[in-house]
Parts: sequence; C-alpha cells; structure tokens
Amino acid sequence: MTNITALLLIHQRRFPTGIWLILSLLILGVTSSWQSVQASTPRNLPPNSSPVVDAKRTETITLRQRLIDWSESRKSNGLSEGVQVQRPVSPIVSQNAPAELKNLLTQIDEAASKGDIKAVMQLYSPNFTHGDGLNRQTLEQSLTSLWQRHPQLRYSTQLESWKSEGNVIVAETVTKITGLPSANSNNLALNATIKSRQRIQDAKIVSQEILSERTLLTAGSKPPQVDVNLPQQVKVGQQYNFDAIVQEPLGDDFLLGTALEEPVQANKYLNPTSVDLELLTSGGLFKVGRAPSTPGNQWVSAVILRGDGMTMVTQRLQVVK
Repeated sequence: MTNITALLLIHQRRFPTGIWLILSLLILGVTSSWQSVQASTPRNLPPNSSPVVDAKRTETITLRQRLIDWSESRKSNGLSEGVQVQRPVSPIVSQNAPAELKNLLTQIDEAASKGDIKAVMQLYSPNFTHGDGLNRQTLEQSLTSLWQRHPQLRYSTQLESWKSEGNVIVAETVTKITGLPSANSNNLALNATIKSRQRIQDAKIVSQEILSERTLLTAGSKPPQVDVNLPQQVKVGQQYNFDAIVQEPLGDDFLLGTALEEPVQANKYLNPTSVDLELLTSGGLFKVGRAPSTPGNQWVSAVILRGDGMTMVTQRLQVVK
C-alpha cells in the first residue's frame, strides 16, 4: 500500500484543513486480507503485443463488467446486492405486541438518545450476553466511548417481529442511529442501521444477536456518495467481491482509499483499527476477499477520501458453514 504521507505532501493543496484532522484519525499500519482485482495475462498473445498492456486491458474489461453487472442489479432490484430494503413494520405486529415489549423499546430509544448510560443499563439483565462477545460491563464501556465521540446520537427502533417462548419474549428489531457532526466527533456524521434479535425476560434484555449492520461515517463539505456491493452471507473459504463505487464523476479530482476486513470481536468496539490509504486509479474500490475458514461475523469496510470530503462505510458479513 502507498504511504499516505507522501501522497498528501504531493497533493496537499487539494485537502482543506478539516480533512487533515480526519486523516490524523486514520493512522497508518493496517494489514488486511484483501487482494486487488487481478486479471491473468492472456496465454496466446498476438505478435508484438505486450503482456502488461494486455493484462491491464483485461483488468479494465473486468472492472467494466463489474460495473455493468452492478448497474443491472440495481435496475432489477432497486438497490445494490447486500443492502437490504427495510420493510415497513406491520401495524398488526405493533398493535399485538405486549405492552412490556413496546415500553422497553421506547425506554431504550429515549435513554440512548439522551446519552443516559445509567438508564440504558437498567434495561439490561446483569447476566446479559451478546453474540459479539460483549457482556453487560463491556457493553456499558462501548456505549460510553461511542457517546463521548458522538454526543448527539438519536435512536429510533422499530419492531419487525416477536414471539413468546415460555416467559421469554424473542423480538427482532431494526434500529436507526443518526448523529450530526460535532467537535467531539471531529465533525464526523454518523448513520447506522442495525437489525438484531433480543431475548427479553422480566422487562430486561438478557441476550442480543446482530443479524445485519451498516454504518456510514462522513465528513467534509461534500463527502463522496458511495454505493456498496457486498453479499450479506458467504460460506467458509468462499471468494467474494466487494465494490464501493463513487457515484459522482471524478473530473480532475483524485481519490484515496482502502478496503479492509476484520473479525467482529468485543475488543474492536473499544479499539478501532487504523487504516492505510492508497491512491485509487478508478472511481471506487473493487476488491476480492476470501472468507475465513471458520464461521463467524466480519466487518468489511471501505474508506474513500477526496478533496472536499471523506466517506467510510462498514457492513457486517456473515460467514457460515
């Protein structure tokens, strides 16, 4: 990967002051399992042809076909692969839900939107467990750290489904989290959509599992508008494509960026990974990843930076047998 320091010295005039502060957060040094999209050199080359030129031509065709496939997918599905349409919540689901469940969701949204960590944690069981390895203590630490960085978050939760299992309620919800730029967040705006399953007993959440997740961080006067193409689920060891395509024309501007993949772990909530940016030669990121050999969840991220803004998008990828 290209050292970002050298690139910034070359193109320093392209970046406004605010972007330098953002870049100070993107410390160098990440080694990821991503490989750039590669094209094999054609075996039977015509006379006087250059293997390098032909390989580059083949790579260009590959990327063009990826863009065509992505565009056709959006036309037929109304969105890119891996980005789920949130179905409207059925009024029947909401009306028939127990008052205990509706009150709990309302209380969590209100307390979290106020940043009242004490009120939030009172709604979680002392024996709370989480699919990402969090417990009640580490959940509290993670929320406190998040709210210190983003003190103006707003939470809105919708109930998708629920069922009773004895004295336990199992509920699936979709929570939207929004946060405006602030000095604490180094002027990063946050938008997240999280679908999760909770087990609730005695009006307290006893366990939680994240089913899908997408987080968008943006900064600057005009952050790049990015469309992401990523499957929601892959099998162990499976190869898959990850594309983050910038919608706007580049013109004379240039892009810096990178893609990274990391396992979902409890310690990552408190210790975010640093990234190393490279100069992008096309209108986005086109990467090929390979799922690990063991089941679990991965965070797959793209960071794209141009002269007047930055965008970082992270989605959860499920790895199954």
